[in-house]
Amino acid sequence: MAVRLEMHVAGRIEDYALIGDMQTAALVCRDGTVDWLCLPRFDSPAVFAGLLGTEEHGFWRLGPAHGTEAGPPAADRRTYRGDSLVLESEWDTPRGTVRVTDFMPPRDGAPQLVRIVEGVTGRVQMRSALRMRFSYGRVVPWVHKVDGRTVAVAGPDSVWLDTSAETYGKNLTTYADFTVSPGERIAFTISWEASHRQPPAVPEPEAALEATEDFWRDWVEHCTYHGPYREAVVRSLITLKALTYAPTGGIVAAPTTSLPEEIGGVRNWDYRFTWLRDAAITLSSLLRTGYREEARAWREWLLRAVAGDPDNLQIMYGIAGERELGESELDWLPGYESSQPVRVGNGAAHQLQLDVYGEVTEALHLAHMTGLSRNDYASLLQLKLIRYLETHWDQPDEGIWEVRGPRRHFVHSKVMAWVAVDRTIKLIESGDADGPIDKWRDLRDDIHRDVCEKGYDPERNTFTQSYGSRELDASLLLIPQMGFLPPDDKRVVGTIEAIQRELSTEDGFVMRYPTTGDDAGVDGLAGDEGAFLACSFWLADDLAMIGRVDEARELFERLLALRNDLGLLAEEWDPRLQRQVGNFPQAFSHVPLIDTALRLTASGAYGG
Repeated sequence: MAVRLEMHVAGRIEDYALIGDMQTAALVCRDGTVDWLCLPRFDSPAVFAGLLGTEEHGFWRLGPAHGTEAGPPAADRRTYRGDSLVLESEWDTPRGTVRVTDFMPPRDGAPQLVRIVEGVTGRVQMRSALRMRFSYGRVVPWVHKVDGRTVAVAGPDSVWLDTSAETYGKNLTTYADFTVSPGERIAFTISWEASHRQPPAVPEPEAALEATEDFWRDWVEHCTYHGPYREAVVRSLITLKALTYAPTGGIVAAPTTSLPEEIGGVRNWDYRFTWLRDAAITLSSLLRTGYREEARAWREWLLRAVAGDPDNLQIMYGIAGERELGESELDWLPGYESSQPVRVGNGAAHQLQLDVYGEVTEALHLAHMTGLSRNDYASLLQLKLIRYLETHWDQPDEGIWEVRGPRRHFVHSKVMAWVAVDRTIKLIESGDADGPIDKWRDLRDDIHRDVCEKGYDPERNTFTQSYGSRELDASLLLIPQMGFLPPDDKRVVGTIEAIQRELSTEDGFVMRYPTTGDDAGVDGLAGDEGAFLACSFWLADDLAMIGRVDEARELFERLLALRNDLGLLAEEWDPRLQRQVGNFPQAFSHVPLIDTALRLTASGAYGG
């Protein structure tokens, strides 16, 4: 019996593929349903928000017309076409095999999502079910025909559907039922345009496919990494490139909002913004693998965002450098697997997180060291950041994890303040900047002494999360990586081993810090969360640095095994449910994957 294909429900987070045009992105489920797409930018309201709600909140299903009462069939195979962001999904049906190719062309005009159906064997009945809902599923558009094209209009937005297949409307959904034979290709394209402007040009799907493949092939050729983990590194680099907002160089942390860190919990945040920390470490990975143009664009974005006011440095900005990112809740969306609230905007934007000064300065330092063309204002900004830290480094802050509890003297924040001063001293020593170097050397020593005296527990031989606390924090794993102490220092080794004992899961993955279940803990939030993937990669790095390279490699390869079938990672791994959780895909997971692969390759710590 044919199934009503609009009965689709959101899949597991790892069931999704990413496609994008470096201005926005879509998530495509295994059964051929696009459940998430914001137009025209990453941070625009979603046109398809079924990921955070139900089929009533917008989706686009394209696949075989057969199914079961449980829903439409999942693809039997799917892959990216080579080193690209072109997705191919294939279904084997009782009547033949069919392939759907999904992609978003790098934008030259209107944003487009293109889906090409191709018959492989037999004759396969297909169905497209397109339910557009604007403003995160809240607004039903006016759908009508204009010159043979289908257009959906609501307020400032219009989305145009172009296809050679015959379409019809039913139950506020646009359908197309058709059959494909071997070699036959039928394309569907949706294009966004502001509703007050002229319609977008009629798309040319086959030419767009060729141009998209050419773009990614040419881009990947610049990668300078050719080690044993090249497949994982290249896929991560493509993902990071897809998370870059091309017009400005800003990099989003993830293309989604409110995918939960705990299924059914409240730890649901909007990640469609540019965190200085995430973007800085992304920049570092891109520079280490040969991508200077992205680094240059991010540096220019940073200088525009910070402008002439580094004293009011924010931890995050909008993708064009916007400062106001007010947080609100969308109460009409039930949330991913009933994880509420669904949030847009992010109230952490105005937190004090002293570590970002270190991450930004480290990124600027690396850009300088790898030969990126000099920018005098970048050097001036670096000096201004240190002058701010001179009088603020000893303040409590919210820290790297953006706690919503009381401010504390987080050890990682102090360490990164030390990094900021240290890298600026190196800039002055190189002759590319002028500053009170003796004064700042004293400041560097003062911060180092303060951390070692107040942030270290000699009884347990470990650094702690904050001054005076006994809790551990996985961010302490960055101490040797930032050069604060050498890897063979007994305090470093003791910290690594303490984190392995107290913050690791049975699989050896690492939690960020202890959470307390129902009661609000150090982060001011109830509930728990999964193992934080970035922290788990950091542990592999540290193990390699202290000579435990076999253990490091084994952990790294267990982490690689957590990726979905397309090589993508969310923010966290739930060891109890054995599934990915958090926003997806997550830059803060793919960056350390690249860094650890580079470190293990340099050390020769790999199998084969």
